[in-house]
Amino acid sequence: MNTTSPISYFWFRRDLRLNDNAGLFHALKSGLPVQPIFIFDRNILDQLEDKHDRRVTFIHQQLQAINTSLQKLGGTLRVYHGNPEEVWRNIVSKEPVQQVFTNHDYEPYATQRDSQLSIFFESKGIGFHTFKDQVIFEKAEVVKDDGTPYTVYTPYMKKWRNTLQEKDLSSYDCKKHFHAFLPSTPVAIPTLKEIGFGVAEFDVAPTKVSDEVFRQYGEVRDLPGVSGTSKLGLHLRFGTISIRELARHTFSISDKYFNELVWREFYQMILWHFPHVTERAFKPQYDRLVWRNNESEFTRWCEGNTGYPIVDAGMRELRATGFMHNRVRMITASFLTKFLLIDWRWGEAWFAKHLLDFELASNNGGWQWSAGTGVDAAPYFRIFNMDEQTRKFDPQFTYIKKWVPEFQELTYPKPMVDYKMTRQRCLDFYKSALANS
Repeated sequence: MNTTSPISYFWFRRDLRLNDNAGLFHALKSGLPVQPIFIFDRNILDQLEDKHDRRVTFIHQQLQAINTSLQKLGGTLRVYHGNPEEVWRNIVSKEPVQQVFTNHDYEPYATQRDSQLSIFFESKGIGFHTFKDQVIFEKAEVVKDDGTPYTVYTPYMKKWRNTLQEKDLSSYDCKKHFHAFLPSTPVAIPTLKEIGFGVAEFDVAPTKVSDEVFRQYGEVRDLPGVSGTSKLGLHLRFGTISIRELARHTFSISDKYFNELVWREFYQMILWHFPHVTERAFKPQYDRLVWRNNESEFTRWCEGNTGYPIVDAGMRELRATGFMHNRVRMITASFLTKFLLIDWRWGEAWFAKHLLDFELASNNGGWQWSAGTGVDAAPYFRIFNMDEQTRKFDPQFTYIKKWVPEFQELTYPKPMVDYKMTRQRCLDFYKSALANS
């Protein structure tokens, strides 16, 4: 790039789309030419053990699509690989950057990164502007009347819905301002190999979902053998669809589905107000639990070899596809924490490693819910009976047959633990630890 005139930058992060993007909209309206960039953050990527991580491939594919679109508009996407602060120092040392625009990220690492960068940009006289984009309501926008955060979902949901106005679901019409992209010579983005990764093969759910899926969601969402969920979690996670567009579209179609979007925001709010949940139990008294943490039992759970077909089906689906049905996520988590008394953080980390739609707030919230340690959690004495879960949600064994075809054969292992014994052991375990709380 050869320019001496001031320019604005837009920094793509978890908002990989060109339209209805809050930060991009404001960048394009800033009055300066806009150069979009993306940074493959080494602080994140270097922690990934699997160098064929499906999510990295997905991000790369989306960046290629964005770059193709930008080049048709006369611009280009610049993609970097490194430490974000070092990348920005390098850019600022060479180019007349006047303003940087991006969207909020609420995870602890991201907030720390942005705080440090804010100080750097200020020292250089560069405006750093961030916007709400991945949620409808954030931080303290939906709180109790006394200003304190909700810790129970239902009253939060009611307040959330009462707060909602039509303007909250309005789109940002970025297309009107596409002329503001900085004219640039096309630049190819780095290959996956150049950033230390290989191409992963996997199926990506479409961003467009039939209205019938939303209409039937309340009736079939708990049946893993039926294609009854939207599978849009991946797209929400990386911002390849707009939460405003999805909420606006589903608002009048399915209350059940719409409320799942509110659950997502509930957990985002919890993470913002109570960042300790990433390391410890939301309820401090549950940190007294001394988990059994049997490594060989954990391995059997990871491999889908527990002898409980509904659990094994879920674990095998996860490893094979990067997806696990929502109901089965609860079942497998309950099995690990309450049948095996293994620390919820072990399971949380395993899901974080394998889930395509991994989102820290929701993953943490779901695991703490299952373990009884979190906000609005299932009480510790709520212990799933796996046979009942199967009868209720996979009565024809449709899901189980797909992922555990040998479940009725002699080669299939017997249940690794007895339900009656583990139920009592679980009750005693929690009661003992919580006796003095």
